[in-house]
Amino acid sequence: MNGRILWLLGAGLLCMAGAVAAVETQRLDQGLADARRLGDANPHPVHLMRPAVAPLSSMAQLGKLIFYDASLSSSGALSCASCHSPDHAYGPPNDGPVMLGGATLKRQGARAVPSLTYLERHPNFSIGPEKDDDDNVVSLAQMAALGQQTARAKKIATGTAAAAANIVPQGGLFWDGRADTLQDQALFPLLDPSEMDGGSVEVVVEKLRHASYAPRFAELFGAGIFDNSRLLVAEAMFAVARYQVEEASFHPYTSKYDYWLEGKARLSESELRGLLVFNDPDKANCAGCHTSAPTRDGLPPLFTDHQYEALGAPRNAALASNGDPDHFDLGVCGPQRTDMSEQTQYCGMFLTPTLRNSATRRAFFHNGVFRSLEEVLDFYNFRDINPEKVFPRGADGTVRKYDDLPAKYHGNVDVSDPPFDRHAGDTPAMTAQDEADIIAFLKTLTDGYHPEP
Repeated sequence: MNGRILWLLGAGLLCMAGAVAAVETQRLDQGLADARRLGDANPHPVHLMRPAVAPLSSMAQLGKLIFYDASLSSSGALSCASCHSPDHAYGPPNDGPVMLGGATLKRQGARAVPSLTYLERHPNFSIGPEKDDDDNVVSLAQMAALGQQTARAKKIATGTAAAAANIVPQGGLFWDGRADTLQDQALFPLLDPSEMDGGSVEVVVEKLRHASYAPRFAELFGAGIFDNSRLLVAEAMFAVARYQVEEASFHPYTSKYDYWLEGKARLSESELRGLLVFNDPDKANCAGCHTSAPTRDGLPPLFTDHQYEALGAPRNAALASNGDPDHFDLGVCGPQRTDMSEQTQYCGMFLTPTLRNSATRRAFFHNGVFRSLEEVLDFYNFRDINPEKVFPRGADGTVRKYDDLPAKYHGNVDVSDPPFDRHAGDTPAMTAQDEADIIAFLKTLTDGYHPEP
């Protein structure tokens, strides 16, 4: 079976899956309509299938110790938990656009720190629908070339089937998808000079050999583990990954919205209006990318479709790297990711993050340019109809739209999916009340809600 036929079959299967998702979205929309007519409770409750909760395995217990071990950093003051704070939904605890790291904790990280929550169902990086493996593997470059020849369907909240089959980047970890596993993801910040700055694998190995928890390595893998440096680091990162998978606080699904879906909580009038606007393809259309309906088999919504978008966010002058006018963060095609640099049709694309716990954040988008949900919604509302409200002006007074992306890549920016299909002079997609209601709804996605018995 050739690769193109294999892809078409995969696309057909994903379209079927997308059709199922569309049915679930329609059911949610009907539930919303009924809720608005009958009151603030969900008239069509579902039973959500949450991950099982069990005591941590020995491997995960070791991973927890490593996750909180600041001695692995060059400063001796930065651990995984420093940037991925459990008190902030495993996201950044600071008020800045990025975290500071390095030996003196004065070096800026390259991008805003994403949350480590809700990654247990995150797919590997691919271009287009996931494909079954066979002897005729289709490369990323081949899929990218096919994507250039294929029309892209609009992503709207009430019709996910066609958009799910779009041949665009999806999956992977970090803003650019350069890691597929939590194990690989844990290693990058450990060695990054602007983050934990662990130095080299050899330096990290010496610290692991002398860590208070070193005997646990011997118990799990045998004393010989200390004679193989790369294996020792690999097992340490695997332990961290197991901790993230097994520890329930990384994927609790305990938001007010989860309980509302189950009929155990009531939304306020503003929260309910916000959910309606969130799902309305003629208004905010947030659910076009941030899916809000549970799956047919009861898995809670992740509020991301795992795809990549080029949104053309403004340049963040607070980042030292942007002091160089020739420096640009191009997401999927570099500079931190290097294997996709020739696929320039993806330059400026970044991963769509989950919106769960987004109300706890103080830095939004890959460069942390926005500091509040209000600023984010204003960007969506005014980027195209009143760009002067979003972008800076140049010395000549003209609005510098898409100023954080070289002009040759401006064609990559999404101008087709609502609300980005509007033009100068059009009516904004959202009113001020709509924005306030959406934010009220987003706050219902914060974990830790306790429903009344």
